[in-house]
Amino acid sequence: MKKVYFILIFFTGVITSQAQDLVWHTDVNKAITVSNKTKKPLMLFFTGSDWCGWCIRLQKEVLKTPEFTKWANENVVLVELDYPRKPYQTEEIKKQNGQLQQVFGIQGYPTVYFTNTSNKDGKVNFEGLGSTGYVAGGPSAWLAVANGIIKK
Repeated sequence: MKKVYFILIFFTGVITSQAQDLVWHTDVNKAITVSNKTKKPLMLFFTGSDWCGWCIRLQKEVLKTPEFTKWANENVVLVELDYPRKPYQTEEIKKQNGQLQQVFGIQGYPTVYFTNTSNKDGKVNFEGLGSTGYVAGGPSAWLAVANGIIKK
């Protein structure tokens, strides 16, 4: 039993070290500020992290890889909008995520939506660039789709 426990800790450490270079925002307003400063689009990741099999698969096969980490740091500001079944989010985050789900018309998970933002009259305007979900073929296949969206 201890041996399995040790392996799980080691495995988790590997994933964490690969993803340490990434900043996933959960507060969209903070992410918008970063996006406006860096002139990078937002990558909104709509996920059900604790119940959606395709979301978990997308994370494992793409979002937690070194290829994605390098690409994301160069191209986008990351925002995770989670809809978990287990109640661990603040009411503010739940409300924000629900509003964004409606704004973008999200019907299924995972959905990854790319958008630029601008501020007019004190309101945030989203300029949608496109969206994708799970793409088979690992990071290179997924990144080809993402590049097609953000580099139009």
